[in-house]
Amino acid sequence: MFPKQTLFFLCLLATSALATVFTSPAQLQGNQYDFIVVGSGTAGNIVAARLAESRNVRVLVIEAGRDNEGYQSELIKIPFLGPQASPKTSFDWNYTTVPQAALNNQAIPYPRGYVLGGSSSINYMVYTRCAVDDYDRFARVAGDDGWSWKKMVPYAIKQEKHVPPNDGHDETGQYDPSIHGTRGPLLTSLPGFSTDIDQRVLATTQELSAEFPFNLDINSGNPLGVGWMHSTVGNALRSSSATAYLQPALATRHNIDLLMNTQVTKLFQTGRSGGLPVFRGVEFGTGPGAPLFRLTASKEVILSAGAIGTPQILMLSGIGDPAELRSVGVTPVVSLPEVGKNLQDHPLVPIQWNANSTQTMDPILRDPAVFSAAMDEYNVNKTGRLANNGVSNHMSFFRLPRNSPILRRYGDPTAGPRSPHYELAFGNGFFTTSQPLPSSGSYVSIINVVVAPTSRGAITLASNSPWDHPLIDPKLLNSAYDLAVMVESVKAAKRFAAAHAWDGYITGPYADAVGTTTDAGIVDYIRKWGTTIKHPFCTAAVSKEPGKGVVDGKLLVKKLRGVRVVDASVFPFIPAGHPQAPVLIIAERAADVIKAAWNLH
Repeated sequence: MFPKQTLFFLCLLATSALATVFTSPAQLQGNQYDFIVVGSGTAGNIVAARLAESRNVRVLVIEAGRDNEGYQSELIKIPFLGPQASPKTSFDWNYTTVPQAALNNQAIPYPRGYVLGGSSSINYMVYTRCAVDDYDRFARVAGDDGWSWKKMVPYAIKQEKHVPPNDGHDETGQYDPSIHGTRGPLLTSLPGFSTDIDQRVLATTQELSAEFPFNLDINSGNPLGVGWMHSTVGNALRSSSATAYLQPALATRHNIDLLMNTQVTKLFQTGRSGGLPVFRGVEFGTGPGAPLFRLTASKEVILSAGAIGTPQILMLSGIGDPAELRSVGVTPVVSLPEVGKNLQDHPLVPIQWNANSTQTMDPILRDPAVFSAAMDEYNVNKTGRLANNGVSNHMSFFRLPRNSPILRRYGDPTAGPRSPHYELAFGNGFFTTSQPLPSSGSYVSIINVVVAPTSRGAITLASNSPWDHPLIDPKLLNSAYDLAVMVESVKAAKRFAAAHAWDGYITGPYADAVGTTTDAGIVDYIRKWGTTIKHPFCTAAVSKEPGKGVVDGKLLVKKLRGVRVVDASVFPFIPAGHPQAPVLIIAERAADVIKAAWNLH
């Protein structure tokens, strides 16, 4: 009997004049493509699918990772199981950072999607568009008003299909339907499983409204306050760029092909034009010692390999800092010193309290019988806890007070007055990505995130081999400002949890959190349990300034021709929120930019 994914691909292959899914690069011999998209990730699938809407072009997508069907695929389909999709699974590149000085020199796992859909297939499915100011700053730095909030909102509406929550409850007062799309390919929804902390969170916004006000819709461009969380979940399943864009395109179009399980090793020069080198060639293979193959795009190569993969490929191609390239045996071809630099990420610190409850998610995480019962409900009815995002039903974003000594001392790095400094998200159970799970007890968690960090790290080559992971140094909480904001976030979380709404429910802090009564104690806690929320950005940043950045306002790589970058690496500053939505939205407009450049319809 054929596995499900094999049947899927055989059906595609058997469909007359439609897409072909290649599982070996040897199958590509003789094929010609106008566009080669490197990476079927969050952005790449959107660009590829939208370009394939133009019938007179041929598009190839090359993905290093696996398909999103088959072995253990329930981890990336069933919403509640999303946190289990990484690290140390076949869906993950399984990167590790260099030791992080601010986190007691811990080297931490650094998950990235190694699967169709990229990190949109393994993330926590949070959908936040972030602030007006974040887009407007992108537009200013890029020198292109087309990236501004006003110009980008139509793309957000175009790509979204808001669907009812899985439990069918009345959403009135939980979001603003006027700012959400209803006909796009990407499914989004509000929480479909109520928890016993929901009303306590909302009660706290009434009791402490001056500090923690309710926000009807944090996707309005003003995310400040506490609101219901949108997720890329629909019909009890994750909605990724693979399920929303790539797979429908493969199933209905003749001019888009997919090559899986094949890693791009570098780009190669195919000529010169206007005094600049042209890099429309792509080299790829399946692993060390395996044969390498080459293809040339007649129009463009589009790098969508993410904030780690894109700079790695550029540097292996001789595009980057010449001295650094020579140090690992790569011959420099194009001097772009900022390739791989300016890496930004959001640091995360969870904090928990003991809860007087039997309705938290804790039993499902440690009791096989409880999990099995939940799985049975999901399989039969597509309802229950497993059909819902397992992280949080509410999230919130806040700014430091205007008179904050932190701002007086370090300045304000945010994009503007609607852009937050930190985030609090509320978990009905013991949520963590860095701590061991307790074997008993019930808990409530608040996740703290510095969403406008100033720390900047780098991606550098470990060697000239494409099969060696690069050195990843996000420098989490490396700046005094970032650490100070995280301390303030933890203090805010403690004030939130001290509201009368939690009387009788929260019975005391959990374990190490007992020591967070002083700034010094909070810092010790942060250094022990701090980690990444898995949002690497800015390693091939846009800039309108000559001699700065990596790509121009049209996302074309500077000082050469034939290569465009469309992924999280092009952002000049990390968006102040969960950045899946900004990447999805940027990719939609990028596809139109490419179409306009080649007069495609």
